This record gives sequence, structure tokens and C-alpha cells, in this order.
Amino acid sequence: MNITVKEQLLAWAEEDYRKFSAALIPNINNVLGVRLPYLRKLAKTIAKGDWRQFLKNAENEYFEEVMLQGMVIGYIQADIEEVLPYIADFVPKMDNWSVCDSFCIGLKITKTNKDTVWNFLQPYLASDKEYEIRFGVVMLLDFYIDEEYIHCVLRLLDQTDRSSYYVKMAVAWAISICYVKLPEITQAYLASSALDDFTYNKALQKITESYRVDPETKTRIRAMKRKR
Repeated sequence: MNITVKEQLLAWAEEDYRKFSAALIPNINNVLGVRLPYLRKLAKTIAKGDWRQFLKNAENEYFEEVMLQGMVIGYIQADIEEVLPYIADFVPKMDNWSVCDSFCIGLKITKTNKDTVWNFLQPYLASDKEYEIRFGVVMLLDFYIDEEYIHCVLRLLDQTDRSSYYVKMAVAWAISICYVKLPEITQAYLASSALDDFTYNKALQKITESYRVDPETKTRIRAMKRKR
């Protein structure tokens, strides 16, 4: 007898892992406690089958059901023009950093369609909704921090609506990655940025936490902190 996706997820659920996961994502209360390797394995299987039917009928009751949908979209093999509407349909389902960030890193189709996805991301980066903006920012840090895009990325990070916590944290994270990969350009940006104090100082903190930044540079970065 074939079991449903929900039945499989319920069978995999672990109470101790549920408590652990729920503590990391404080703004949701629908975690089952299924480990990510199980979700990835199931997503790969679905992506090799009738994934269109799965996404059409997928349920959103549990955190893992939503996470699974995002993983499936990342694994499907299809043209970018077919995939983008599924991405657009999924973005409104994001209500926490974990689903957002996992979804973004899985969208490896971006690597071979950078211009198309760049244009697709622009409305999200100009949004006033917390997780739409975070989606755009995390996509930038995952796929666009390179010499070709760095100046555009930094300009967009400077312009985003940073009134919400999870956007501030994503922007700080993105700037730290910019610094690690392209320090001179990012250093010049930090000297003249329009960042609010919280995001600016958090970016500096994340830079100093990177094992790819040498101790001397970390000392200089700490000295740049804004006093409140």
C-alpha cells in the first residue's frame, strides 16, 4: 500500500528533534521534527517523478511539507521559464528564515540562468514584505557575489527596506560574504554606505567571525564599529 507524503513525514518525525528545530525557528509552531536528509532524499525521488502533480496538490500544514516543496523545486530538471512560476508560487509560503535560506541555496538552476533570475529577483528586492526581501537578498549572496555583479549587489543591499529583523540579518550576512570574496570593493562601500547602525555593525561582526579573514584585518574591522 502506498502511503501519502504526510504519512511518511509523520512516520519520520522525532520529538527530540522537533524541540531542537522549533527552538531555532521561534516564530512558527508547526514543526514535526523530520531530519533534513530524509526530506532531501524524498524530494529527489519526487523530482524524478510527477513533480508537477505533487506541487499542484502539496499541503502546507507542517513546516516540513513546505520545506519539501522548496527542495523539490530545486531538484527538478526543466527550463528556467517553466521553473520561475513555481518559484513565484512558493515565495509567499515562506514565513521563516529556515525555509527561505534552504530554498535559495537549492535553486542551482540560477548558475546557468543568472541574467534571467537576476531580473526575476528585482521586484522581491524592492518589496516591503520581510520574507520576499530576504528571499531576494539570500539569492544575491548565494549566486551573485562576484566581480561582474558586486557593485549592483551592494547598491541593492543599500536600498532594500531594512525595517524588519530577518532582512537586517540577511543584509549583514550578504555584506560579510561580499567582504570575504571582494574585500577592497566592500571596504570602500562600507565607508560610504547608507546602512542603519544595527545592520552595519552586524555586518562587521559577521566579517570578524569568518575564518577567511586574517587577525590583523579583524582588528581593523572591529575599529570601524559605530558607537550608538
